Amino acid sequence: VWFRRCTHYLFIVVVAVNSTLLTINAGDYIFYTDWAWTSYVVFSISQTLMLVVGATYYLTFTGVPGTATYYALIMTVYTWIAKGAWFALGYPYDFIVTPVWLPSAMLIDLAYWATKKNKHSLILFGGVLCGMSLPLFNMVNLITVADPLETAFKYPRPTLPPYMTPIEPQVGKFYNSPVALGAGAGAVLACTFAALGCKLNTWTYRWMA
Repeated sequence: VWFRRCTHYLFIVVVAVNSTLLTINAGDYIFYTDWAWTSYVVFSISQTLMLVVGATYYLTFTGVPGTATYYALIMTVYTWIAKGAWFALGYPYDFIVTPVWLPSAMLIDLAYWATKKNKHSLILFGGVLCGMSLPLFNMVNLITVADPLETAFKYPRPTLPPYMTPIEPQVGKFYNSPVALGAGAGAVLACTFAALGCKLNTWTYRWMA
């Protein structure tokens, strides 16, 4: 029992830490300024997938509606801690720190609770709701924080590694509809990752048996 629980908590920590790293990348103000909508779409999708796989794993492991939101809270706290270290290195603290995952995680919980803990409904409905909602909440988040271009001038970075040097600005790459593209791709991919989260739960029990 204790071995199974330790494995469970290890998964939670690993996924939450990776989610935090994705968020730090999404908050890289120079990278965001140079690649604008392209990076917005990519990071919206990546954060959606990290949220949904961890939240569904945690949710199906406990079987208690509400734990997906609790998992999103873990992601949020981890990010705030990491952002504190980021700020200590001279980066701006106010770029993407609002808890954008909480509303999407609440929708996952709602899908699980409303369908009386039906896993297939959780995968389909919860995945679609999370995938479609997070890019929207992420855009609201971006609107409420400091302008990234202004921030980039205010906090100039002395050097950039070669692989981070921008080739050309990519504004408009996705037809100026990053929320729609992120929501559409996220809705499809999030269902797959919700299924993976459920499957990870099954595998955990089998490994520990």
